[in-house]
Amino acid sequence: MPAETATLSATDTPEFAPKPDGATAALVLADGTVLWGRGAGAEVTRVGEVCFNTAITGYQEILTDPSYAGQMVTFTFPHIGNVGANLEDVETTTPAACGAILRADITEPSNFRAVSHLDGWLKAHDLPALTGVDTRRLSRRIRDAGAPNAVLSHNADGVFDLPALWNQARDWPGLEGMDLAKDVSCTQAYQWEETRWVLDSGYGRLGEPKFKVVAIDFGIKRNILRCLATLGCAVTVLPATATAEEVLSHSPDGVFLSNGPGDPAATGVYAVPMIQGVLAADVPVFGICLGHQMLALALGAKTKKMHLGHHGANHPIKDLTTQKVEITSQNHGFVVDKDSLPANVEATHFSLFDGTLAGIRVKDRPIFSVQYHPEASPGPQDSHYLFQRFVDLMAARKG
Repeated sequence: MPAETATLSATDTPEFAPKPDGATAALVLADGTVLWGRGAGAEVTRVGEVCFNTAITGYQEILTDPSYAGQMVTFTFPHIGNVGANLEDVETTTPAACGAILRADITEPSNFRAVSHLDGWLKAHDLPALTGVDTRRLSRRIRDAGAPNAVLSHNADGVFDLPALWNQARDWPGLEGMDLAKDVSCTQAYQWEETRWVLDSGYGRLGEPKFKVVAIDFGIKRNILRCLATLGCAVTVLPATATAEEVLSHSPDGVFLSNGPGDPAATGVYAVPMIQGVLAADVPVFGICLGHQMLALALGAKTKKMHLGHHGANHPIKDLTTQKVEITSQNHGFVVDKDSLPANVEATHFSLFDGTLAGIRVKDRPIFSVQYHPEASPGPQDSHYLFQRFVDLMAARKG
């Protein structure tokens, strides 16, 4: 069933596209556009920002990435669900994404690791999906006009109150100014010792630890923790609202600032003072994504909302410290303003797609961060060296 959109009238209330026969789900944008299709997953209604992701693998990792809180994901790859779902490829216990928008119906799984159908997995996690949509057309709309606010509604009876859904989408305030890290962060400290997955043996366990790392959970992905543990780090994970005193009370060899959702300026209200306190202790610091943005704020730089953000596993980044290009996995809608960096902070990485700043470091201290996701879950593994760079900084400080 092809998706249908509305032609907006000049009045306040748009002329909604008529519902085709058999439609059981709809995506209603804040401008009044309606995309009809078939529903999958949970029969619920969700509101959020619509973005698109260009990865061709790893849909389960994408949907469980806490950085997608407040967003629904349009997958540009048409065959989502073909490898099913399992209990291992999740980045958090409770998915934070609002839902999924797919080109084709979810097919039966065909993979030796699958333990369930994606549709059943979506239902188990209370996530709705819309299938049968022209995702290429929707992605072009997002590319040209920016990421819209919208409501995704799945109802097997095919009954929808379009004016009410439209008002809900229009009234949603959007991600700018929104602090979502508290919603996806852990509520108490815990220890992490699981290492990266290996074919035929699964996940391993940390042996003799070499370093103590405190990771601040703004919406941390599990594979980040696995990458740290694989390199000999005993990780203590603390909530997003932890203070500098709480962080430093663990006598860490290094501090990690995680990825997460929402506006870094909003989260920074409580996180930036903590980061500044950690910086004053001269402890090695490594930040990723939201952690990178808030580290930049703590150092005196500024952040801003992007037109449509970066979401995918094929983004080329140049590391100016090595002059090498790496293909990276990215998921962010805000960016650090490269023109706002203070004199003691230098740019280390840039996007080769649009020239946006993708990495920084403090010139005379063991502090650095990147905008993208080096844990590669999903995505290429070109950037795993950054975890080793963090470990080397901790080793040098201890030595």
